[in-house]
Amino acid sequence: MDTHRATASLPWIDGPAVRAALSPRAAVDALEAALAAGLDPEADAPRTRVSTAAGQLLQMPSTRGTEVDTKLLTLTPDNPERGLPVIQGVYVLFGAPGTPGQAPRAVLDGVELTGLRTSAVSALGVRLLADASPRHLVVVGTGVQAWEHALTFQDVFGLERVSVVGRDADRAAALAARIEAELGVTASAAGPEAVAEADVVVTCTAATAPLFDGTLVPEHATVVAMGSHTTDARETDDALARRATVAVESRDSAAREAGDVTLAIDSGALAGIEDTVTLAELVAGTARRREGAPALFVTTGMPWQDLVVASAVAREVLG
Repeated sequence: MDTHRATASLPWIDGPAVRAALSPRAAVDALEAALAAGLDPEADAPRTRVSTAAGQLLQMPSTRGTEVDTKLLTLTPDNPERGLPVIQGVYVLFGAPGTPGQAPRAVLDGVELTGLRTSAVSALGVRLLADASPRHLVVVGTGVQAWEHALTFQDVFGLERVSVVGRDADRAAALAARIEAELGVTASAAGPEAVAEADVVVTCTAATAPLFDGTLVPEHATVVAMGSHTTDARETDDALARRATVAVESRDSAAREAGDVTLAIDSGALAGIEDTVTLAELVAGTARRREGAPALFVTTGMPWQDLVVASAVAREVLG
């Protein structure tokens, strides 16, 4: 085989092309369809982290049938001082549905793919858990993922109001202004007490301790905790964990990475990892949200999600 010829013609799907190929709603639909077709998140490969001189290298491999894909990202904390993003990376697709050769198929912008799939996973959790289509979103955080979640939730649910909670009042006001201008949704900066009036709360922060009082969350509301990725950090408290139906992407992944789950288990707020429900169970109808109590969806991101969304993008772009 002429390896040079195979890789020289490898398609590059850049960020704008990723966004043009798949709407947030379509990304949510693709994730739900994959679970409905029997994809098992519990069998997914764990992500790996390698320390580097400037930060970390992350790899997130996954496979589905004859598709064998992986995401490669670098995390460089000092990059903002250089005018560069903290996260940079690519997604590589090998093979195609029904094709066993495992040849390189395409390379995608990993940052745009991550932005699209992360908020789509959150929206899928809300779609499966919410009592009704949410109208008031409270987003905690003012960074990239806060914007991505407002964008995706507006596309999927049709929001009426967004409250932005942030430590920096100016940044919260700026994000609210952007949401109003670009999404056409009433938005304003708010304090953490805004969760008391929320239909959905999404936490998009690097916090290591709870961000609000879980007793304030209404019974009908759904909370998505997506910012913590280690077992010693959390964005939600024991009060919420005790009250809520707690959903996870996979129990194995949550036990490895989700402090919102593991710390609640350590304190006794959750009886154990078996006290959670999974997205796959919710899709299959073998689990459901308890009545008269809020829901908490804890997500850390998994490789299968990138595979599903990247494959959907590739189908649209490459045919």
